[in-house]
Amino acid sequence: MGTIIYDADSLAEVEDRTMAHLQVVIINKLRRQESFCFSIENKNRLTSVWMNPTTPLAFVYSGNRQPTLNRLWIEKLADTANQTDGLRVIPEPTQHAPVEAESGATRDV
Repeated sequence: MGTIIYDADSLAEVEDRTMAHLQVVIINKLRRQESFCFSIENKNRLTSVWMNPTTPLAFVYSGNRQPTLNRLWIEKLADTANQTDGLRVIPEPTQHAPVEAESGATRDV
C-alpha cells in the first residue's frame, strides 16, 4: 500500500497498482492547469479534496517496481475526473490495451 500525500498531509493509502493509474490521470490534469475534485474511500471514510496545480502532491509507493499500466482503466478514470463529482476509484476493466512509454516504445499491459 502506497500513500498519496497532498498539501503535506497523508490523503489516502492506496494499492500501488491503483495509485499508478490515479497518478497518470491526476498529473495529466494538473499539467494542463485543471483543478478538479478527487474523492477516495480510505479506512472506511470518504475523503474529497479539491486538487489544484499549486498544492504540493506526492505519490509514495510501497514497492520498488512500476506497475504495468492499463490504458482502458486510465481512460475510464479520466472520464470520472471530467464529471461534476470528480475523480474517484473505479474497478479496473479487464480489457488491456498497449500503453506508450515516455521513450515512444509501446509495451503491452
